[in-house]
Amino acid sequence: MPNNKRPAKGPSAQPNRKPAKPVEADPDALAQNLVDLALEITERESADPATLAARRQDLTVLIRRLLRRKHDDVLGGAIEVARYTDADCCRLLRERVEEEAATLHVRGDNDVEMEIDAFMIPLFVHSTGGLVETDVFRDDADFEALIDSFRQAGLASPGTRIVLVRHLYDLDGVDRIRYSDLQEILREAYAAMRSRKLVATPAIAATMRPWEGSDYGPDDEAMELRFLLGFSLKAADDPFYDVPTDEAEGDAYFEGRMARYRMWAGSVAPLLQRCLSSHPAGVELNFLYQDLFYGAKEQGVGELSMLATLAEVNQRLDEQQRAPDRIKAVVAPVEANGEAVLRINLYPLDGGAPLATVDKPLDLAAHLEAELEDLCDALGTVGLDGILLARGFDAAGEPESAEPYLSA
Repeated sequence: MPNNKRPAKGPSAQPNRKPAKPVEADPDALAQNLVDLALEITERESADPATLAARRQDLTVLIRRLLRRKHDDVLGGAIEVARYTDADCCRLLRERVEEEAATLHVRGDNDVEMEIDAFMIPLFVHSTGGLVETDVFRDDADFEALIDSFRQAGLASPGTRIVLVRHLYDLDGVDRIRYSDLQEILREAYAAMRSRKLVATPAIAATMRPWEGSDYGPDDEAMELRFLLGFSLKAADDPFYDVPTDEAEGDAYFEGRMARYRMWAGSVAPLLQRCLSSHPAGVELNFLYQDLFYGAKEQGVGELSMLATLAEVNQRLDEQQRAPDRIKAVVAPVEANGEAVLRINLYPLDGGAPLATVDKPLDLAAHLEAELEDLCDALGTVGLDGILLARGFDAAGEPESAEPYLSA
């Protein structure tokens, strides 16, 4: 006989429930786990290679998992924790996060592993009145010729497919793209590049925002930082991109690529001027080096910061009403208002207290020697009598252990 009784109520009765969602780890704990892994790698560089390789793989797997789950707060938080923990650790972690965010590995036809990268080219655009956004990339043929120029110049292998986003990005637009956003953009770009039909790309479309702060007058001398964004799709084992392990051969590889890039920049400039303006003769372009998304952004921001510092130095020189060759500069790393900075003190040649002080912010994770060299090289263009490097400054502003800077 069928059992028509209702199940008895009581402690043993179990209602139908959906499977419980797995409990997410605490974001702070996940961030600290990333920092600990990166710290273990940087502190054990002389360890067994197999152990180091395993730790590096653990770090990569964790970063990729966090990107898939859109945990940008964890990734950014880990980099921030590492910045105040250890400079080498921070650099490693930031490099790995940024590289994984800008790269996507997928399986193509015949199960071939493919790699699609997001790259950018930073540009400083000089013009009268500034660029007009509606003038950019109006001509189809010029835009296609710009895309084709990468392979023609030897910047990509014959088997690599290159596409560009038909939009010129300002820094605000680049800043809005988070790590996980970039991964979604890469997935859309891959689908579009592999399809024979038009494919919707809402994530890419969402990044194409109007420029912020482009309010130059028609007669103003304008200098604007802009970025070309593109994607390269290639076989993951394409030998064209293999960097030799031998140091000398590796240096030669990058020198060759840089030479090809410079030739490309020189030859493509007239075409790109037409792509960006209806008055191309009035546009001057200064190219920074092509790099993966975040490396290119860092280049642009770094150059913008350097130009701002030089502008402030020139302003201080103008205020002194002295020729630059009657003034010397001393540069030293110091702490100002709780932040690390590179301080530039300007002194008269006949001695005395500093005439002016300019501070350039310093990232705690930066290579200090490289930052000092870049700043001193830039100051060398101002026409000062001399540039010295010091260990610091005393309370009266006098340099400690100052030595003349000798450019490499």
